[in-house]
Amino acid sequence: MTATGRRRREAVRRQAAELFEQKIRPLEVAQRLRVSRKSAYRWHQLWRDDGIAALVSRGPSGSRCRLSPRCLDKLVAYLQEGPAAHGWTEDQVWTAARVATLIGRKFHISYSVSGATRLMHRLGFSPQVPVRQVAERDEEAVKVWKEATWAEVKGPGRPAGATSASRTRQASPAGRLGAGPGADADKPRS
Repeated sequence: MTATGRRRREAVRRQAAELFEQKIRPLEVAQRLRVSRKSAYRWHQLWRDDGIAALVSRGPSGSRCRLSPRCLDKLVAYLQEGPAAHGWTEDQVWTAARVATLIGRKFHISYSVSGATRLMHRLGFSPQVPVRQVAERDEEAVKVWKEATWAEVKGPGRPAGATSASRTRQASPAGRLGAGPGADADKPRS
């Protein structure tokens, strides 16, 4: 949740506490503040037990970052040096797995790949996914194969008029013009 969202939620809780102090019932508080009845009743219970202090935000939820601000600054510097400076010479891409490994090597703290992804986003980096290609790939052979062999294997495909975009079945030949009842409508009756 953004800081603006947290401030708004805290302001709504303060308003709810003020309304509770005026002896206004939770159902009416929910209607006035446009919140769910469940939230209003829960806030009322908290307010009744511990007062307005119980409705004040305790900050963002979730676990705290396990790296200190000093370590985070060092991590940013390491990331700016690039992967090659830390042993990954195949490509210049910071993947979440590499960042998790780097954190383990440099700070002796274990991070999951998803945790490293969230941390990178928080630091303003985006994890990249490396292109997976076989090391022995021969681009010239692939090009020749596409031009020569693929055209033969693929085949000509269906003719354009044989397909239908309709979800229903195509009409039977008996249902086409000139084949069913009324086909001879242009002939005079005898």
